[in-house]
Amino acid sequence: MTLRATGARLAALAFVLAAAAVSPAACADALSEEDGRAVRAAIAGQMAAFARDDAEAAFAFAAPGIQAKFGNPSTFIAMVRAAYRPVYRPREVSFRELRLSGPLPVQEVLVVDADGVAFLALYPMQRQPDGTWRIAGCVLTRWEGGAA
Repeated sequence: MTLRATGARLAALAFVLAAAAVSPAACADALSEEDGRAVRAAIAGQMAAFARDDAEAAFAFAAPGIQAKFGNPSTFIAMVRAAYRPVYRPREVSFRELRLSGPLPVQEVLVVDADGVAFLALYPMQRQPDGTWRIAGCVLTRWEGGAA
């Protein structure tokens, strides 16, 4: 299996991770199975909100920095519709590995779009002060090779 990522996509992920304003200590310990379930539930919940075109619910799964960047649910969902179609309307979704990567854990999600094209979506996740997990970004890279 190979994954071809553009320099711009990797730079975007590095920017998201650097801008997340979470201390490295927040991810120093291994994530629990409960954390993994909560991370997957947050991503699945946002995708379910996209499927219903529920901008407010989708926006609620975004980390505070993402919310501040887009300002309101309408602007956020318009951006997702335009730039993240594979996660906005996936035909298939397969959760892969949750990795500790720098200051934030990153959930790998393989998504297949409406045309049958596979993408790897990398979701940096941010634990909130109340213990919940929010989505701190998404970087899409076309999946080259391997089984979806």
